[in-house]
Amino acid sequence: MHHSFHDVVDVDVDPTQALVAEQGWQSWSPSDSYRVDQRPPRATTENLHRLCYRGDREMDPGVFRSHGVMAVQHHVFGPVTVIAGRDPRNVVPEIRAELREDRVVVSADAPVDVTVDHGPDGVDGALARWADRVANEARVGDVPAAPTVWCSWYHYFTQVAESDIDENVKAVKDLDLPIDVIQIDDGYQAEIGDWLTPSDRFASVPGAFARIHDEGFRSGVWTAPFFVGARSVAFREHPERLVKDAAGRPLVVGHHWDQQIHALDTTHPSSQEWLTEVFEWFNQIGLSYHKIDFVYAAAVEGVRHEDVDGIAAYRQGVQLIRDVIGADRYLLGCGAPQLPSIGLVDAMRVSPDTEPHHLPNGDDMSQPSIHAAMVTGRARAYMHARFWSNDPDCIIARPAIERRHDWAAHIGAFGGLRASSDRLADLDEWGLATTRRLLSEVPTAPFIPT
Repeated sequence: MHHSFHDVVDVDVDPTQALVAEQGWQSWSPSDSYRVDQRPPRATTENLHRLCYRGDREMDPGVFRSHGVMAVQHHVFGPVTVIAGRDPRNVVPEIRAELREDRVVVSADAPVDVTVDHGPDGVDGALARWADRVANEARVGDVPAAPTVWCSWYHYFTQVAESDIDENVKAVKDLDLPIDVIQIDDGYQAEIGDWLTPSDRFASVPGAFARIHDEGFRSGVWTAPFFVGARSVAFREHPERLVKDAAGRPLVVGHHWDQQIHALDTTHPSSQEWLTEVFEWFNQIGLSYHKIDFVYAAAVEGVRHEDVDGIAAYRQGVQLIRDVIGADRYLLGCGAPQLPSIGLVDAMRVSPDTEPHHLPNGDDMSQPSIHAAMVTGRARAYMHARFWSNDPDCIIARPAIERRHDWAAHIGAFGGLRASSDRLADLDEWGLATTRRLLSEVPTAPFIPT
């Protein structure tokens, strides 16, 4: 789809000092402030462009590109011009900027408001004040306190087994860690899209959750509710539920788990019945915490049952999940369009995944790594306790983690949702003490720039 851009403002800058702050489209899309002579990171492959960026837009490395809001700091101690969509939950303009001599020329493909912020605290302060206004207009209200979590992902990954959950539930009790929720991540299900069919490593998903409850914990689960894998029964038996391309074929939104991935059409009655069935089943077995992942898929541009744009389809899908689980169950978004999620989720992953290694594979800043998660998580600190609780991703503190001290310091400074994701038996004295400390001091107040 072609998007036409219109110039909206020229900002006079000192080219040796000015900064441009980019906001990425979804959780994993890089966000940071850059000097005007820098080239911000872009996807290194077409598949990563689809999975981690705004994949239905072109990749243009030659200009700054931001989704929904951009900030331009004129010089080191100067004012900050904020360019932002007027209704960022429903319309997320793509905002571009390029340096021309001593001006930053900004254009957008949808209406924006331009404000000049004269606060003393630079880009962070200007974005925090913008976020306060957006949250107020959206009537976000008080962000609920985040639970503390143990999550299976960062040790067991997709190979998690029922016995692994039992082992770590016992360890949480033996170590007396301050954890509220035990969350089973990717791997309990037979296939991506077949959420109610267990993998061969789980004799009974309800049984695993029942034992969590018997030990006095609340339970949580991971789903990618808008993803349908090509190997799944859901894909074979229900093609009507998929977003289509212009030729009427199921749209491919990426390649992951060694298969093509398709998007659920959240506007189709059959999809809505399926989502309702899945999340009502989770309600019945007592789940109180949901991590919904890769949810950007509902927002891709394509052909749907209802003639609505991707953002409207996305909000419709997440709102349906929220309606089914109820307001009192905790909802964490991940791989999620950031601004369209305002008012829909309790917590939001605001960065790429962390990972046991420090630098991202292939130098793509959307990819799992401690460095990429720290950079984008820091740039989005202003969102915490304004839009939701910021999820910086999990605490991983075992000795095998590269630069684990740096990662722990990042979570201590910017982590609003705290989740441990080590095999607890692998923690040494420092790792256990650090995990205990981070789980014990969860912040609730908004980030104040310094």
